Amino acid sequence: MRTHSGAFQGHFEPGVLASANRGLLYIDEVNLLDDHVVDVLLDSAAMGVNMVEREGISFTHPARFILVGTMNPEEGELRPQLLDRFALSVDIVGIREARERVMIMERNLAFEQDAEAFRHKWMAKEEELSHQIERGRELVGNVTHTSRDLLSIAALTSSLNVDGHRADLVILKAARAQAAFEGRTKINDHDIALAAELALPHRIKRTPFQQAEMTTEQLQERIEQLAGQKRRVVNIRRNARSCPLDNIKRKQWGVGG
Repeated sequence: MRTHSGAFQGHFEPGVLASANRGLLYIDEVNLLDDHVVDVLLDSAAMGVNMVEREGISFTHPARFILVGTMNPEEGELRPQLLDRFALSVDIVGIREARERVMIMERNLAFEQDAEAFRHKWMAKEEELSHQIERGRELVGNVTHTSRDLLSIAALTSSLNVDGHRADLVILKAARAQAAFEGRTKINDHDIALAAELALPHRIKRTPFQQAEMTTEQLQERIEQLAGQKRRVVNIRRNARSCPLDNIKRKQWGVGG
C-alpha cells in the first residue's frame, strides 16, 4: 500500500488461520503439506495464536481451531509432531457386505428420484440425533470420573507404549463426551474403550508386520485384564501387611502359638 509520501507500507490481510479461529480448519491430503506450512500449523496449534513476520510486518492474531485432515497413508506419512496434534483418527475403508452395498445403491437412487421425499423420510432421525448431541453438550460438564478410571486409562496407554500424555487426556475427554451423548453422568470402561479406539491407532508404534487396529472389544478386554492384575497386586500387598515377617518366622520355626 502506498502512503501519501509515495512510500510503500506493508498491510496485513487475514488469511486462512485467522478465518479458522474458533472454527474448523479442514486440510485435504494433509500429509502432502510443505514442511514450513506444517511448522506454522504446529506453532498455531500449540500456542493458539499465529505470528506473521514478513518484510516490514509483524502481526499476531488468535488462531484457535479444530484441525481436521484427510490423507492416504500410501502417499506418505505425517510428521510425528503433527500426527500427535490430531486427537482422534478414523480409518475409512470400503464396505464389503453385499447387502449394505445394495442399501447404498437403493438410497442413492431414491435420492436422485425425489430428493425432497428422501429428505423428509430421514428428517426425524436427523433431528433425533441433533437433539441427542445438544443434550450431550449440556450434560458433558457434569460427567464425572473416578481415580480408577484415570488408572485404567494410564495403564492402557502405558501397556501399548504410547509416548507422551496427550493420548491419556484425549481418551478421558472423549470418554466423557461419549457418556454425555448417552445421557449418563459417569464414565465406564466401555466409554474408555470407545475413546481409545479413536485416540490410539495413530499413536501406537508398529513394525511393518504389525497392525495398529484394535477393536472396542479388544480394548475393553485389555482394560479389564489390566484392572484384574492391579487388584491382584493390591491383594498381595494387603496380605503381606497383615502377615508380618516375625509372625512368618515364628510359624516357620514352630515358635509361639
